[in-house]
Parts: sequence; C-alpha cells; structure tokens
Amino acid sequence: MDEGRQKDLHLLEEIIDKGLKQKLVHATASRDKIFEEQKVLSDLRNYLETLEKNDVNSLKTMVNLGSEVYMQAEVPDTRHIFMDIGLGFYVELTRQEALDHISQREERIKKQLEEFTAVITQIKGRIKLAHYQIQQILNLPEENTSSRQRAF
Repeated sequence: MDEGRQKDLHLLEEIIDKGLKQKLVHATASRDKIFEEQKVLSDLRNYLETLEKNDVNSLKTMVNLGSEVYMQAEVPDTRHIFMDIGLGFYVELTRQEALDHISQREERIKKQLEEFTAVITQIKGRIKLAHYQIQQILNLPEENTSSRQRAF
C-alpha cells in the first residue's frame, strides 16, 4: 500500500475515533438525559391526575432527605403544588396549571428528542460512510448488511 493511502486511512480512522464516536457518545448521553426528564414529567403528570381523579386534598408521604434517608411528611393541601420551572425557580401552581405546564414541557421535550435523534442518525451515517471509504481504500469486498452485526 502506498504512502498516500496510508495517510488517507490514518485520517479516516482519526476522524472516526476522535471526532465522530465522541460526538455520538455526547449526543446519546444528552438524549438519555432528556429521556429521564420526560419520564419524571410523565410520572408527575400521572400522579397529579390520580390526585385529581380521587379528589385527594391532603396526604402523608415519605420524603427523601438524601443518601436514602427518609422522613415522614404531611401535605395538608394538595390543590396547589410548587413546581420547578428551571434555573432553581419554583412556582406555586394549581393542579390544572401544573398539568398544562407539564403538557407544554412535554411538547418541547418531544421536539428536543427528535432533534437529538436526527443528529445521532446523521453521525451514524457519517461513521458508516467513513467505514465504506476505508473499505474502498483497502479494496475490500462490500460486507453483506444482513449478516453484519451492528456496531452501535
């Protein structure tokens, strides 16, 4: 193999390893955080709907103080809740206002998930293209995609 091909191979491998794979890991981690936020919002929405459906106005619960240390707590009025709206700010909302706010946030999260999924798909496509280019440089036969195991 000539020196020009060696440089091309080295460059493509570097692009894959140092660029694309790191971007893929970062984008996947970011999308996973958004999935976690989506789950928390979904759980909160289900909890508020249960309170509303059963007409619960007070309740007793256990509050995690940290390090899995719990304390019993009583909520005298569940008609209003304090909801984290971001940047450490909390707003007192009625159940219906909270459900409306959750719906709005879920829509934004859905759009963010679609954007990150598109970015991840694009990065995976670039990795496949780089692998194909390496294949062409080495004059290897094309892999059968049905028998190939997925790397990601």
